[in-house]
Amino acid sequence: MENLVQSTLAFVSAHAGWAFAVIFVTTFGESFVFLSLLFPGTSLLIAAGALMATGTRSYFILLSAAILGAVLGDAVSYWIGRRFGPALARVWPFTRNPKLLPRGIRFFARYGGLSVFIGRFFGPLRSVIPLAAGIMQMPSDRFWIANVTSAAVWAPMLVFVGDGIGRLGEQLIGRENLVVLVLAGIVLFGIGGVAWALARSARSRG
Repeated sequence: MENLVQSTLAFVSAHAGWAFAVIFVTTFGESFVFLSLLFPGTSLLIAAGALMATGTRSYFILLSAAILGAVLGDAVSYWIGRRFGPALARVWPFTRNPKLLPRGIRFFARYGGLSVFIGRFFGPLRSVIPLAAGIMQMPSDRFWIANVTSAAVWAPMLVFVGDGIGRLGEQLIGRENLVVLVLAGIVLFGIGGVAWALARSARSRG
């Protein structure tokens, strides 16, 4: 996954005109339930935000692409949930991880419409909650409010966290070494995520 982020950042840095499309596709993929496992949108937004510290890319382009991709990814998942309902439990990725969709439905049943907003910030459930909201026939107007507002908070939060890291790194190690810092941070983030997942799995077995 780190290699994908690295190659994506390198492409965006070399081809500024493609920045909007790349960020849009990445955040759409992370938000769309059937692609979310393949797209490192969170890591990429933090890393791209760090590179913004160099002043070579537009915050407006990055944020608008990220928000639009996240909103549409959730919207498509929600529509699929409304259209096909509980039968989705019989398709991938839920056949591979049969507990995932029931967890999303329980999360929605517990928090209602608020789950679409707060679910945006929970990695394992992020893309499942909109699908669960559709299955549970959440009213579309309430869904769209939660969808848009959560994306408008989620994307800037990640970008400006990355920006803060980038500015600090530029002061400490210099602009020429900033990409090295970003990629090292992504690797550590990935290692931490794997360690957390393994620890949680061990606790559940015990």
